[in-house]
Amino acid sequence: MSTRWVVLPGLAETPEEFGRVVSLLPSCELRLIDPWSTPVTSAPDVLSSAAGVESPVGLVGHSIGGLAALRWMLTRPFEVDRLILVDTSLTSETGLRWLYPGTAADRGIRALLGFLGRLGVPALLGPAARRLLVRVGSATNRDLLSKATARARYGAPESWLLFWDELASSWALAAEVAALLEHPPEDLPPTVLLVATGGSSRFTASRWLAGQRALAAKLNATVEVLPDSAHLVHLDRPDAIADLLVQI
Repeated sequence: MSTRWVVLPGLAETPEEFGRVVSLLPSCELRLIDPWSTPVTSAPDVLSSAAGVESPVGLVGHSIGGLAALRWMLTRPFEVDRLILVDTSLTSETGLRWLYPGTAADRGIRALLGFLGRLGVPALLGPAARRLLVRVGSATNRDLLSKATARARYGAPESWLLFWDELASSWALAAEVAALLEHPPEDLPPTVLLVATGGSSRFTASRWLAGQRALAAKLNATVEVLPDSAHLVHLDRPDAIADLLVQI
């Protein structure tokens, strides 16, 4: 039986922007989590239910989605038989504890973002923020989202609140995964880390690659470097992700 794959997008990402990966794998069973419906930092059982597939599965995690994939694998190893981490966030990215979910600062920021949403600020600035995100995060500056989809996603009143929740939750998730990696399961699934060092990523490439290699060592994983891709690998090198899904 071929591996069923679940894709966990990164911060402020949509399932639509993984369209090139999907189109390269017409015969692959590939499910994409929609962070607008199910936060990617949700517990593994919530993510599994949202994906609607039976285990075992292969996981593809990009950015903070990589941390979510790691937690899933480390806490429920019997459910994961393949793991691909695409320019994953590192466990050192734990943020500031006084901004963690449930703190006074978090509640204040949530109130402010909710107020801005009711004023319609995301509708005015959200699509432009999306364009900037792609321009900075992609070496090729190719965006798969139509203008209508960008407005619907990034211009929604609750969108900025959703992004903040993802970010703040990812810091606590990074700390949790770091603790789990202290005592990983004995039998780890085959794992590959794709690491972007091109475009805007070149400015921190040396330190970033060192961190990724250190993570790979803990997972007995291999590392593949993409010097022609920035952080949004699914836009710059969808072929690299697709190739791994059929090879690993």
